[in-house]
Amino acid sequence: MLEFLSGYFRRLYDDTGLNFVIFYEQYEYDRFIEAIWVSIRLIIACMLFSLIVGIVGAWAQGSKSRWVRRIVAGYIQIFRNTPPLVQLFFFYFVLGNYTPTYDAGGWQEAYIGSFGWAMISLGFFASAFNVEIFRAGIEAVPAATREAAASLGYSRLKSYIYIIFPLAFRVCLPSLNNNLVNLLKTTTLAYAIAVPEMMYTCNQIWSDNVNVPEMMLVMFIFYIALVGILVWFMHKWEHKLRIPGYG
Repeated sequence: MLEFLSGYFRRLYDDTGLNFVIFYEQYEYDRFIEAIWVSIRLIIACMLFSLIVGIVGAWAQGSKSRWVRRIVAGYIQIFRNTPPLVQLFFFYFVLGNYTPTYDAGGWQEAYIGSFGWAMISLGFFASAFNVEIFRAGIEAVPAATREAAASLGYSRLKSYIYIIFPLAFRVCLPSLNNNLVNLLKTTTLAYAIAVPEMMYTCNQIWSDNVNVPEMMLVMFIFYIALVGILVWFMHKWEHKLRIPGYG
C-alpha cells in the first residue's frame, strides 16, 4: 500500500507540480510520522495536566483559608490574562535557566526539555480556564446535596471527591469540551521552543522542499481530524454520563 501511494504521489508531482514529498521520500515520511506522535503525546499530556490542576484548583477555591483562595484567584488572573506564547517563553527561557542539569556526555542537559516546558506552560494556561469551568459546575450542585453529604458524615474533601465533583463534572462537560479543543489547537505554539511537533516539522519540510501550500493542506487536515475525534469522544462521554437534572 505504501509503495502504491509513493508511486502515485511521485506521478502527481511530475504531472502537476504538487509536491507531497512526505508520501514518497522515506526521510521526510519518517520525520512526519514522528511529528504526529509528538503532537499526540503533547496534546494528551497537556490535557491530563490541565484537568488535574483544574480539579485541584476548583477544590482549593472553596478552602476556608483566605490565602489559599487568593493564590488560586491570582493564578487564574495571571494565566487567563496573558498570552500563552508569552507564558511559554517565560517558562522555557526564564524558569528553564534555573532547572537542574545533568552530564549528557560532554555537555549539560536540562532535566526538563522543551517538550516538558511546553506541557507545563500550556497545561497551566488551560487549567486556569478549567478551574473556573469546574467551579461553575460545583456551584450548580444543589445546596441540599451538600447538606445531605455533610449529614452523612462526609468530610469536605470526601464529599467533593465522591458526591459533588462527579455531579459537577457532568454539568461541566460542554464547556470543558470547548476548552480542550482550544488547548489542542494551542499546542501548535510549542514550535516556538523547537518541540518537534506537527507545526515545527511541517515548517522544516516546506523550508527544505519549497512546498508550503501542500504541507499547509496536510497540517490543516491533520488538525481537523484531531479536533473531530476529540469532539466525537467528548460528546459520547457526555451522553454516557448524562443524569436527568444534571445536564
